[in-house]
This record gives sequence, structure tokens and C-alpha cells, in this order.
Amino acid sequence: MKKLIFAIYPLLVLAAPSCSKKSGSTMEPFKQIEQPVKTYGFESAVAWSDEFDTNGAPDPAKWTYDVGGSGWGNNELEYYTNTTNNAVIKDGVLTITAKKESLNGMNYTSSRMVSKNGSDVLYGRIEVKAKLPAGRGTWPAVWMLPNDYAYGAWPNSGEIDIMEHVGYDPNKVHFSVHNQLYNGGNAKTSTLEIPTAFTDYHLYRADWTPTSIKGYYDDQLVFTYTNDGKGSAGWPFDKPFHVLLNLAIGGNWGGVQGVDDSIFPVSMQVDYVRFYKLTTTN
Repeated sequence: MKKLIFAIYPLLVLAAPSCSKKSGSTMEPFKQIEQPVKTYGFESAVAWSDEFDTNGAPDPAKWTYDVGGSGWGNNELEYYTNTTNNAVIKDGVLTITAKKESLNGMNYTSSRMVSKNGSDVLYGRIEVKAKLPAGRGTWPAVWMLPNDYAYGAWPNSGEIDIMEHVGYDPNKVHFSVHNQLYNGGNAKTSTLEIPTAFTDYHLYRADWTPTSIKGYYDDQLVFTYTNDGKGSAGWPFDKPFHVLLNLAIGGNWGGVQGVDDSIFPVSMQVDYVRFYKLTTTN
């Protein structure tokens, strides 16, 4: 009897769809639900900025300093200070000056300013209007580093270089990103020649979204790096970063052709730093 019941049961199950069709009911075909495509933009109002309108030392509520002469991983030759000897505001302009002077065993001084307190960036538009220094041995930069190094020590947690310039290669301005896959001499980089980089202010900009980092110089697209969706090795850029402004002397890149001591003192001038928040629409 148990065997008979076992044999009949599957037949009844198989027959059910046939009965359903005769009764007039239909089975809906599977429909794939399309996910809306997100569109990213940026707020028109500035979320954080420094216009450098107050003469004297940079605002301590907005900036701190990296101090020292360790070479900073690049065999740089300067000692970074936290004084107005090397970073000062006058007439609406921040001036970061490198000088030929001895301090704590180093032969040059300069400044490396680090944004803080509300200026942390996780996606958004970053704009810096600056005039660059001329002279062999200079290495100015406007760049970004991660706050917490969640994916490990450099380069695994990423670096975004909005502007870099080396004095022995005049007017060639570079936008780069570094990560575990692409770093150092293998970084993803684009270069634009700006003939008046030393004499005029130019706008250096990064548009950072969950899908890409794009670089613009004077609103001209010069660089695109796209999130490959494969994780932090190629895209560690999903954590908060901060902004750095510095003028290095010498080093592995800036000092390839030595340093011309006749140029000092030499300065990078910054008109403003502005950050606009990301917007998202579906």
C-alpha cells in the first residue's frame, strides 16, 4: 500500500498545472526589474572653504601642519615648519614659501598644510586656485590622503594628486591617483601643459563620485579614473580623505635634476580652497 501511494502522489502533482490551465488561469512570466541609474552632481553652495581673507597665520580651525625633515618617503630635502616663516596669508592669498636656510639638519624650510575639522571629504568637488613656483628642484602639490588608512599603509588606502609639478619640467602639470594596483612610477596619471602656470592663477579641480575620479584644469577634463567594482585594490576611494597643500624641495621626483639654489626664496600662492558636496538623483 505504501508503494502504491508513493506512485500516485507524483502523478497528482504533475497533473496540477494542466488543471490550472483548463480553469483559465495563467502563470506570469518572470520579469527582470531594472535598477534606476544614479546620476551624480555637486551642490552649487560651498560646503567648506578657505578664502584666505584674514592676514597672518592660516586659520588653526581649518588647518594643521605636518612638521619635520624626515624626507617624507621621497628623500625630500626640506624641513616643514608650522610657522608664518613658511606659510602666511596676505591680501587674500595664502603663500607657502620654501627658503634656503638650515634647520634641524636640513638645508631648506617649507610648509605642508593639512586640512581638518569639517573639511574631510568623501565624494564631492574639490577646487583649488593656485599659482605655481618656478625653478629646478621645486615640487609643489595639491593632493589628498585617507584619514584612517582602512585598507593598509600607502599605497593600499589610496592617494589623489589634484596637482603636481616638478620644476625641471616647466609648465607640465600632473593629475594622478595611487592605489595597490597603480602607484609610484606606475600611477594612473594625466599631464597638461599650462604655459602660464608660474605667472597666472589656474583652477585645479577634482570631481570625486562613487563611480569615478575626474580631474579638470581650468574646467578642461584632463583625467578620468573609473571604479572597476572589484574592491579596494583598485578602488580604495570609498573612505574619507583630507586635503594637503605643500611645496617640497628635491626628492625622488622633484630633485631628479638637482636643485637650483639661486631661485630661493620661492613660493606657491593659493587664492582659495573650496569643497562642494555630492548630489545623487535616480
